[in-house]
Amino acid sequence: MTTTTRERPVTTPAARGPRTVTRRDRRRFRLTDSRFALFLMLPAAAFLAAFVAWPLVQFVYNSFFKYNPIAGSPHTFVGLRNYVQALTSADFGNSALRTIAYTLIVVTLEFVLGLTVALLLSGLGNRSRVFRTIFLYPLMIAPIVAGLLWRFLLIDNSGIVNQLLYEAHIISSPNQIQWLSDPNIALFSVALPDVWLTTSFITLVLFAGLQNVPGDIIEAARLDGARYPTLLGRIILPQLRPVIAVALIVRGVDAARAFDVIVVQTNGGPQNSTNVLSLLVYNTQIANGNPGLASAMGTIYLIAMMVIAIVAVVTIWRPGSES
Repeated sequence: MTTTTRERPVTTPAARGPRTVTRRDRRRFRLTDSRFALFLMLPAAAFLAAFVAWPLVQFVYNSFFKYNPIAGSPHTFVGLRNYVQALTSADFGNSALRTIAYTLIVVTLEFVLGLTVALLLSGLGNRSRVFRTIFLYPLMIAPIVAGLLWRFLLIDNSGIVNQLLYEAHIISSPNQIQWLSDPNIALFSVALPDVWLTTSFITLVLFAGLQNVPGDIIEAARLDGARYPTLLGRIILPQLRPVIAVALIVRGVDAARAFDVIVVQTNGGPQNSTNVLSLLVYNTQIANGNPGLASAMGTIYLIAMMVIAIVAVVTIWRPGSES
């Protein structure tokens, strides 16, 4: 009896197909909200790093050296000598005081006018839409254009402002008030274009904050017999504290670095009465050819602005406070 053995067919390995994507791989490559937000921030972060962070680092680095790029002199390390020279300079101290005065004038007038207009617009409700649009028009004007415009309005002998005051019998002659030539009032005069330009910004921010003030609290206070000054001081302004802090910090820093509005009107004159820190830093680097000292002045200026912003946040906003 013979037995037949059946041979098994030789099987060839199957061709390897595409790799199966597991659930872990899908979780790894899934575009989450945080990754999507990171991708959106990358272009802005790259822009800030290239055009803000790196120039700022170079600016601070140059403050420790003395050199003149126009004359081709080499970089000489001087340590803190530029900072000592800046802090002991009478021009730097006087310019710092003018900068503080200019900032206080601009921010105070803008806040008072902006809060007043924001309360009026909030009281009008939907009827204020047209007025809001018209009131925002100055924000579309470039600061240098606003400076030139107000220079023609306030210029001596032929300014429109003096002519209107003369025709209204407020002043006795069209050249009685020397807006841009009198050192006693020149700093206030050059602040007027800045106030005219950006009061609408303060108004817009405060008006947006007023929309979030709870109406039931105000109504309950009115039923208790509270008058409007009490409502404003005890309820509305405390509710607007974070908004006020943001508005004052943004406008304070912006006003403290004012440059183009002042340059086109007085260029720091008369008698250096409008020579603020931004003009001093510019003239130190360009006119005097001392970038190291100018960098030291700018660094001190930057540190002071950061300290003032932190103090404003802590004192006005008071994050974490219950009251």
